[in-house]
Amino acid sequence: MSYPNVENIADVRRMVAEQAAVVGEGEWVRGGGWDEGKLAEVRYIYATDVDEVDEGRPVWLMHTMGHYGTANSIALEMAGITADTPDPPGGTIDRDAAGQPTGVLKESAMGLVTRLIPRLGPDQQREGIRTLADGFNAECMTGGKDPGITQATWDAYADVLADGDLTVRIFVLWSALDGPIEEVRAYAERLAGFTRPYESTGDDRLIAGGVKLYSDGSGGARTAWLYDHWNRESTGTDTGNRGYPTMDPDELRRRFRAYHDAGLHVSIHSIGDRAIDWTVESFQEALAATPTRGLRHGIIHSNIPTDRALDAMAELQRDWQAGYPEPSPTFTWWIGDTYAGNFGPERALRLNPFRSYRERGMIWASGSDFFVTPFPGRYGVWASVARQPLLGIYGDAPYGTAESVDAETALRSFTVWAAHQMFLEDKVGTIEPGKYADLAVWDRDPLTLPTGELRDMACEMTVFNGEVVFRGEG
Repeated sequence: MSYPNVENIADVRRMVAEQAAVVGEGEWVRGGGWDEGKLAEVRYIYATDVDEVDEGRPVWLMHTMGHYGTANSIALEMAGITADTPDPPGGTIDRDAAGQPTGVLKESAMGLVTRLIPRLGPDQQREGIRTLADGFNAECMTGGKDPGITQATWDAYADVLADGDLTVRIFVLWSALDGPIEEVRAYAERLAGFTRPYESTGDDRLIAGGVKLYSDGSGGARTAWLYDHWNRESTGTDTGNRGYPTMDPDELRRRFRAYHDAGLHVSIHSIGDRAIDWTVESFQEALAATPTRGLRHGIIHSNIPTDRALDAMAELQRDWQAGYPEPSPTFTWWIGDTYAGNFGPERALRLNPFRSYRERGMIWASGSDFFVTPFPGRYGVWASVARQPLLGIYGDAPYGTAESVDAETALRSFTVWAAHQMFLEDKVGTIEPGKYADLAVWDRDPLTLPTGELRDMACEMTVFNGEVVFRGEG
């Protein structure tokens, strides 16, 4: 349901009707990839938008950012969601002026519905991994970080690797355990026995890397944890809404300490400025109590760090090899219109502050956050330089260029610096004797291209571990 397949609510209704006509009675109509910033109406999809075309089937439509989605009235009824249902901890049930649920569920509230939807089976997972690996190779890509996985996902990766079809290096982060702190500590100790990215697996193709935590929500759902109110439509104010942490911050900090004290690498999803401050302070506190250099704790997204956070990250990198941003440059592009409307004019200018990182001598590991944005790395390289939104609803340059970097720096963030956060910088990320032969051949030189042509580069050949795994036409 991503743009340009869906450009307005009428397109949404059409796609839901088409799917509802082919799924069996009682089966779910599932879709994903929509973004209100790309809809002509510039608003959420509501249950009332799809109720008339659902053919009596439950419907769940996941937003492209993965932090909120829309359920139809049948799905809301199945989940027992009414006007009297309270917001769950760390979640929001969107409501209209009369207090009735609109169908939009944010953060943990999504689980009220998604727990009812059948999960993908092992065969589907394996096929998805093979398809994604082929897609990566066709874009001159040979590695990825998959954060927040379960044992079933690990097993699917291992099966594809055993079949010889895993033609990318995958570094995974385990999902965190939700339970009493004693159980979290025991879980951390179990993981520490085999989650040791600083030790080679032998072929370095499937790496148990660490753990992922969430400190806050989304810039799209306006649930990320901020100091000031969220904006609406760029210059308006979402009065009273500063987002929120995913749980009690002290409890979350205790859980992070359990993983750190067990010697595990941890990356924490942190989008809002208040959440990022909390994360870097958590790193500092943990390292003071249990000094451990080289765990390379990361800050996933790190959208709008304060100057205080930037200085702390630089110090953490220098002194402890920790505090590494793991941003998605394509946020300013693919979801850039929604982001510009929600962050507002002032905060938008400091989103993804790559130049500020370099001024402090920092490195960062760029990625796409796929499926939130398209995965090709060339889009991220271009977005790091251009900082332009897809449609320009709030102007062509809401993010400015003061935080832009050049193409070479952007490439480093997708290659050797990304390899650093996979603990593989001595083995991949640059072309040097003794490293694995993971190579990309493009149709033109990104270091000499005009900015506008960076996203149009075409992959001519991809070599993985010395073997050609993709060859373009001609």
